[in-house]
Formats: sequence, C-alpha cells, structure tokens
Amino acid sequence: MTSKLLASLAAIAVLSIGATMAAPVNYTLPEETAAFKPGPNLDVVQNNCTACHSADYIKTQPQGEKFKKDFWQAEVTKMIKVYGAPIDQVDVGKIVEYLSTTY
Repeated sequence: MTSKLLASLAAIAVLSIGATMAAPVNYTLPEETAAFKPGPNLDVVQNNCTACHSADYIKTQPQGEKFKKDFWQAEVTKMIKVYGAPIDQVDVGKIVEYLSTTY
C-alpha cells in the first residue's frame, strides 16, 4: 500500500470515530417521586430550586433547631454564588422562609 492510501484510510477511520463520538446521547429520566412539603412560598421554591435538583436534596440536609434560618440562608447563598443558581434576589428571602419553616 502506498503512504497516500494509508493516510487516506487513517483519515477516514479518525473521521468515523469522531462522528460516532459526537452522536447525541438520548436518555429518559425516571419519574420524579419526591415532592416538596406544603408551606409558605412553595411556588417560589418549586420555580427556582427544581431547575437544578429534586425535593429529595432538601431532605438530605441537616435538620433540627440549629439548622433553621441562618443555615438555609447560607445554603441559598451558596447555591447562587458557588453553583450559579439563577435566583432573583427578591426570591431569596421567600425561599429561606419556606425552608426554615418547613424543614
């Protein structure tokens, strides 16, 4: 085989592999089974928090009297500053109120 033919075959192989790797991946997520507890500003929480995680995530956070308003304020602030959650400042207090009174 000539070097030109080998180079052509190698290029075709690389392009074939690249096309296979670039194919879109489709998958179906399971049905959501968790739900937020009823509470004040539930709609604000659902509109903001479920874009990134399920209600189950809230249940895994520490609970008890020392994990109330200050804890949830820090968590919501972390979601915005560290993870880039697109939460409007006007909604922050409402989310903290919901979390601190409901969980």
